[in-house]
Amino acid sequence: MRVIRLPEGGHIDRGRPIEFYWDDRRLTGFAGDTLAAALLANDCRVVGRSFKYHRPRGVQSAGVEESGALVTLGVGARRDPNVRATTQPLFAGLRAYGQNAWPNVRFDVGAAGGLLGRFIPAGFYYKTFMGLPPFETGKGTGFWMFYERLIRRAAGFGRAADGPDPDAYEHAYGHCDLLVVGSGPAGLAAASAAAAQGLDVLLVEQDFRLGGQLLNRPAPDMQHRRLLAELTALGVRVMRRTTAFGLYDHGVVGLLERVADEPEGSPRERCWQVSARHILLATGAIEQHLLFGDNDRPGVMLASACRAYLNRFALRLGERVVVATNNDSVYSGAAELAASGAHVRVLDARPELPPSLLALAGAAGFDIQCNAAPLKAHGARGVSGVTLATRHGANWRRSGRLPCDALLVSGGWMPVVHLLSQRGVKPVWDARQQCFMPPESFAEPVSVAGSAAAVWRSRDCELSGRAAGLAAAHRLGRKVSVPTAPAPGGWQCAPAPVNEIADAGKHKAWVDFQSDVTCADLALARREGFIDVEHLKRYTTLGMATDGGKVGNVPGLKWLAEATGSDPGAVGTTTYRPPYTPVSLGALAGRHTGEFFRVLRRTPLHDWNLAAGAKMQAAGLWQRPWYFPQDGEDLEAAYCREAACVRETVGLCDVTSLGKIAVQGPDALELLQRLCVNDLATLQIGRARYWVMLRVDGCVLDDGTVWRMDEHDYFMTTTTAHAAEVMHWMEECLQLHWPELRAAVTSVTDQWAGLAVAGPQAREALAAVLAPGASEVAELPFMGVCETTACGIPCRIARISFSGELGYEIYVPSDFGEALAENLWQAARDLGGCLYGLEALGTLRIEKGHVTGAELDGRVTLEDAGLGRMAARGKPFIGSALRHRPALESPARPRLVGIRPVESGARFAAGALLTGGPVEPDPERWLAEAAEYVGDGWITAVTYSPAFGHWLGLGFIRGGAAAWDGRAVTAVDPVRGRSTSVEIIPPHMFDPQGERMR
Repeated sequence: MRVIRLPEGGHIDRGRPIEFYWDDRRLTGFAGDTLAAALLANDCRVVGRSFKYHRPRGVQSAGVEESGALVTLGVGARRDPNVRATTQPLFAGLRAYGQNAWPNVRFDVGAAGGLLGRFIPAGFYYKTFMGLPPFETGKGTGFWMFYERLIRRAAGFGRAADGPDPDAYEHAYGHCDLLVVGSGPAGLAAASAAAAQGLDVLLVEQDFRLGGQLLNRPAPDMQHRRLLAELTALGVRVMRRTTAFGLYDHGVVGLLERVADEPEGSPRERCWQVSARHILLATGAIEQHLLFGDNDRPGVMLASACRAYLNRFALRLGERVVVATNNDSVYSGAAELAASGAHVRVLDARPELPPSLLALAGAAGFDIQCNAAPLKAHGARGVSGVTLATRHGANWRRSGRLPCDALLVSGGWMPVVHLLSQRGVKPVWDARQQCFMPPESFAEPVSVAGSAAAVWRSRDCELSGRAAGLAAAHRLGRKVSVPTAPAPGGWQCAPAPVNEIADAGKHKAWVDFQSDVTCADLALARREGFIDVEHLKRYTTLGMATDGGKVGNVPGLKWLAEATGSDPGAVGTTTYRPPYTPVSLGALAGRHTGEFFRVLRRTPLHDWNLAAGAKMQAAGLWQRPWYFPQDGEDLEAAYCREAACVRETVGLCDVTSLGKIAVQGPDALELLQRLCVNDLATLQIGRARYWVMLRVDGCVLDDGTVWRMDEHDYFMTTTTAHAAEVMHWMEECLQLHWPELRAAVTSVTDQWAGLAVAGPQAREALAAVLAPGASEVAELPFMGVCETTACGIPCRIARISFSGELGYEIYVPSDFGEALAENLWQAARDLGGCLYGLEALGTLRIEKGHVTGAELDGRVTLEDAGLGRMAARGKPFIGSALRHRPALESPARPRLVGIRPVESGARFAAGALLTGGPVEPDPERWLAEAAEYVGDGWITAVTYSPAFGHWLGLGFIRGGAAAWDGRAVTAVDPVRGRSTSVEIIPPHMFDPQGERMR
């Protein structure tokens, strides 16, 4: 193919040359070029290799349907594989590389694999790579995939970046009345018509220029200029380089905006979630290729793409050009190509043509041959000729060869219905248009206009878009008359010769260029019974490549329909799923990477804790004090000292991260009654109560306390880890299940800073900061609540204990958290107290047998956790029915137990497995066969207990403590390779009667 850059014309800026690099060769293009256009202008014919056989691939299209010109951009951490050269704008310094080839795409050693093509047809991996028979390894038996390493080396298409991505990405959210997808004549007209009626319109276009197919017509194009002027005058919001990749429920659209190619202080890409009252798809149509021998050669290109390169990029592709078609769409492009100086010959599969096309060919000076189609393309790294087939009755026969250096094909057009199909709308087959098109109506607030609705002529597309824009305005409440939209059609299209041509010469006809799927592969799938389209796709990989089968699916489906003697409509299409085009992982992640991957929240006491010497730990989404080392203590020494101090004097712990929810309203109690297992109707003002919620399936969701502050005002605390989940669940119940309840729930976690004051001298420490005469705190009964002032700060106090000691929780507005902590700490320090963190808190709660998220892991029922007596009898609550399923009430279920070593100095770890009787020491076997020990139980939490002088743990074991009284149990730790003999005891190990906290 000889490519000539025309001296004038196109939408490029010849005054702005741009240097770029292709496989480290310095080349030059112009502003306004795509990478594909610049490569063609520099006579780069082979720019890619196919996946399976590494066949040479040239530029085949001019848009997102490209499956040949896939390249890698950038190096190192910015390497981006599988970029379509046809959609990548040229910019200074761009570095592009061929991929899936060695040493390069022009000479690829991997192409030798094509010689073995007959031995590796579709589905060969399902039949061949089944693994070798089992053999003795010396350490057990196993199955080994002998070919696995070879398969992994051959798999993939392009190489991902080898370091952290240095670029930034963002998430953004938007709203509009009407979202128009596509900026061709239909999209531009629809946006203008709707905006003129006062709608807030957002127009998105995946290209970096507006116009769609209008850009591919000779300039100047008056229709294009007029539509752009209307759009600008009406102030329509426009997003270029933005792809609508997915349609979701309730008018939500996923958009990918490519912000910058060289991000310097700006995001590279932005992922949008836009909510629209109505969506108008003016997404156009994609030209389909033809099936004939070696139709994948470089120089074989879609006819519309050649027209785009000619009129948009001022590139004439070829001097002797053959155009093969079955429809009217190619003739304007053929005339323009002939006018540029090329010798053009059109092969039309139809027996006769309309007089208007014959007159156009005569005026433009190109030849037409009817009843003709390509049989086989010739050439290696470029097309040198084509063997023809002509129709004789019902058959096709070889009929000579034509020399050419470019072969353009058009097998009809397929409306882009992918986004609509994501909403479950099935496209219907139109035999007259020879395409799948959207149905006439559907329930979603979505409409289709222009070529996406199979309206082909440019003027008709504009009328279709204008009618669709006004119809959208009418649906959204504007009083406007809606004109009748043009009917689908506008030119003739005959069935493309498929099986006859593919079979006539017995040559390989390629259906999916990227995955190397041929007609022979489809025939094999049919012989083996894979004739459903979904089975065909998975067996042959047709349409599973990064292009999503945009130019290969329909020819493949037509082939299957003809081969099975059915209609393409009966065959149907595969399910189109988002994304429409690939979306980078960086855009999906946005800013949630590195330290922002899981955003850590800091309590109002964070800096105060650090100043006090705290070592911090992530707890849920929060940073909380882990332990407070003194004099070089390690973790174990520090938490043991802290736990002992709480038992002996007093300790302070930051509990701000506990979830806090205000439940208010006349029906607040009714809401809590329906959600919580225990009866809260008897809860008096000024008292607190422990609560538990179940999921619908009867398993525990979370636990906490609820304080009754006033008649219709409740203050709930939840665990740190499940605060958001409980809040969401309560909101869902109010909004969806019980909207009649007059209650409101509000998360107030951030409004209150909290401290736990625990220990025998907790009352004295607290009294030191209270206002003189605040006798109500000293007189608080267990689970009592009051509101008072501490250091002049309004506060809420409840006498609650998670440690098993006399304890209080005090909450003040967040801004006063540090002031309260400092004053309380002075009082506690004077009493010989300490600050304690999560590790000591864990020790105290394990000694008491209190459960946390480690035990309430989503599999546990009330009875499993020893909380069954809390469930109120005769009161319905969520989960009350399904908790009585026989499997959940089985006596053999694992129940919460305490665990202590038989030998006081022995140690065991959380995560160890519990099994009855002694176990033979064999760490390697344990690790390989750990699942055998899961049947009896497991350990959830372990600590060294200063109160007992040995290790303690909590866990679950089949039947509970009573079932294992006096029986030998072994804790097996496969990871650490050790086992420990333990005793199973009731979980409430320290002060089981609760005398100290009461």
